[in-house]
Amino acid sequence: MWRVSVDLWLVAGLGNPGPSYARNRHNAGFMVVDVLAARAGGRFKAHRSRAEVVEGRLAGARVVLAKPRSFMNVSGGPVKGLCDFYKVPVERLVVVHDELDIPFGAVRLKRGGGDNGHNGLRSVTKSLGSKEYLRVRFGVGRPPGRMDAAAFVLKDFSAAERKDLDLEVDRAADAVEALVAGGLEAAQNVFHAG
Repeated sequence: MWRVSVDLWLVAGLGNPGPSYARNRHNAGFMVVDVLAARAGGRFKAHRSRAEVVEGRLAGARVVLAKPRSFMNVSGGPVKGLCDFYKVPVERLVVVHDELDIPFGAVRLKRGGGDNGHNGLRSVTKSLGSKEYLRVRFGVGRPPGRMDAAAFVLKDFSAAERKDLDLEVDRAADAVEALVAGGLEAAQNVFHAG
């Protein structure tokens, strides 16, 4: 158990539990963390914080990968519980989530900021009492026409998007690894280029 480690990272993917949500745009965070778990060679196990976790190594760093078992809108409780249990400071928390204001498949990294109407981020920020965690934002684009954003993110990716989805999720996983290996600025220089 790595409960007192100062070099441990917590990477939490946001999404909704259950098979009916598995391929929704809102579950991009879960998809990325699933790829990272496969890379770390781990299998998710239930944790008392109401999350599924994998403990392992990525890019030479010790990580806990997590998927809250709560619904997106209340994912802050499990994320805070994991931070407390593993004694991970907010500066070493990476939240991976879907982002409407970024084109499909684009990846952007930042520290802090608002929630931009994202209920999962709102819940995490409220539970932590801080906005200063790291974010890996997976672009899902804007809804077409007058479609409600909440309805859009709860739909599966389109057929056209699914052709590139695995590749783009893999790229977002690369961004998480770059972040834990070299820090925010170095990762931004690679993934924000172009």
